[in-house]
Amino acid sequence: MNEILFFGSNYSKIFKNKPNEITKPIQFKFENENENEKQIKQISSGSYSTIFLFKNGKAIEHLSENDSNQNPEKIQIEENIQKVTVGWDNEAILTIEGNVFAKGRYINPNNSKEFINISSLIEDINDRIIEDIVSGDGPIYLLTSNQNAYGIGSNFYSQLGLDSKTLEKTKKPILMMKNVSKIFSGNNSNRVFLLNSNQELFGCGENRHGKLGLGESRKKEEKIQKLTKIQNIPKGKIIDIQCGAAHSIMLSENENQNPKRKLYSCGRYFYNGLGKILEDTYEFTEIKSSLFENDDDYILEISVGNFHTLILTSKSKLIGFGHNKYSQLGNGDTENQLTPIQIELPKLRFNENISNYHLSCGEFRSFIYYSFHSFSNLEGDLIKLFGRKEFCDISFKTENGEIIKAHKLILKYRLNQNQNEIEKLEEIISKKSIKESNQIFEMIYSNNSKINPILYSEIKEIINSNEKIEETMKRIYLNENEKDFIIERKEKQYKFPKLILIMRSELYRGMFLSVTNDTSNKVTDYSELSNKSFQIFEYWIYSNQIKDEIEITKEIIDEIQIGIDYFQLNQTNPNLFDLLINKFNNQNQN
Repeated sequence: MNEILFFGSNYSKIFKNKPNEITKPIQFKFENENENEKQIKQISSGSYSTIFLFKNGKAIEHLSENDSNQNPEKIQIEENIQKVTVGWDNEAILTIEGNVFAKGRYINPNNSKEFINISSLIEDINDRIIEDIVSGDGPIYLLTSNQNAYGIGSNFYSQLGLDSKTLEKTKKPILMMKNVSKIFSGNNSNRVFLLNSNQELFGCGENRHGKLGLGESRKKEEKIQKLTKIQNIPKGKIIDIQCGAAHSIMLSENENQNPKRKLYSCGRYFYNGLGKILEDTYEFTEIKSSLFENDDDYILEISVGNFHTLILTSKSKLIGFGHNKYSQLGNGDTENQLTPIQIELPKLRFNENISNYHLSCGEFRSFIYYSFHSFSNLEGDLIKLFGRKEFCDISFKTENGEIIKAHKLILKYRLNQNQNEIEKLEEIISKKSIKESNQIFEMIYSNNSKINPILYSEIKEIINSNEKIEETMKRIYLNENEKDFIIERKEKQYKFPKLILIMRSELYRGMFLSVTNDTSNKVTDYSELSNKSFQIFEYWIYSNQIKDEIEITKEIIDEIQIGIDYFQLNQTNPNLFDLLINKFNNQNQN
């Protein structure tokens, strides 16, 4: 059962038969009872729409009162969705395959209500797998698996880092910066912040009233047309930056401070959005409050609407400040709040696990929701990596005819690597409903036994009870937070993803342990294989195949041979090296 609280502007009638302002948090329920049974993964609310993403990878959107259809609509995307983001006049969807579908007047001027695949418009085909998405007022920002930041859409305020007089909007994503770890913007924000791997912060876009935090010396510059380093930022690790229409809020963590997590703001004092003095602030300065100034109750999460800010703490406190005309602070009145105040919450069903609660502030509305995250880092990555349709190699048909795709690689491991056990599972699932089938798959993929006990009793005999391999995988994968494995050869270093190699070697051959015991492989400064060689190697690890359209060169063969020799993968059937040589010879003969 979903747990969602809502307060603030109800002019869009997201709650039918309710007042235009919801002054205190009340439980939100979908009119369609089936939606209330689904587990919420994320909510993103902007100016004209709100998207609800469910754990099953499906989503619905609720449009504003300006739209002729006010009923929630299913988002028609074939791929499973892993993240959604809503801006002032745009929506973007990130799928499990790493594709991004988006809509909006600046994204698709010919039909602003139609989703198009914007990741496929990136010119560099090696940059088309997307890891994260962020919406601004007009643009959408993409972070690729290669840690490159792209932007598409409106550039009216130079929020894409370009001269706005020369280019007001883009029709395809443009590269903004390389070596980016995080992108920060906001649903009604005309600026963007980019954080690199060295914790250096850069920004561009509208700078009126100090919104970019560049300091007094830059306050007369209304637009910052190029990505500019923000000099006066707090020491420590930047956890998050949330951008409203007139202010920016930063959450930072420093192990040497007390409290370790602190809150900072910059920008216009309009509607008291800075949480402190009534004057513009041109660089990030600390917001102080006894409500969160201690290590016992630290800030978990922040979210920002147009002019209001909400804070969730580790001890279940909801804190807010700023604009409150529409009761978006949820404290029972409509008075703006200059400094942080605590907001009374109704009793939450899952109070014991507050870390799974999240905030989502729209323009003048607010949500608190419980997200059912049941996967560890490793388990989540397994699902993400092996959730691609092209790597599904087994299908189950439920009693109502729906086809569920799965992966023999994981199933073999979980089912004692026995084909007979897979056949038993097929038989069991063929008689179950979609809901029951999904629960069984969750058990198999994530080792989560907290499913229906009757279902568990049916499948427990065929599930691998030996946890040794799984614990080994986790130990290797999580060791010192190093997710990549480094190969050194002739003074050059190469990077391979541990997870792929673990899955391949542990499940089929058990070779990985002897390699990972070599601590000398911990290298932090390295270069990668060429993109094409890395993609061939990765695709083969997943699928035992080489893509037909890939052209093989001697350089590619030499590079991939390094990985084959090092990991002794050449004995795995089919032999990658033989496949490469045969394709190379056939290619040259033709």
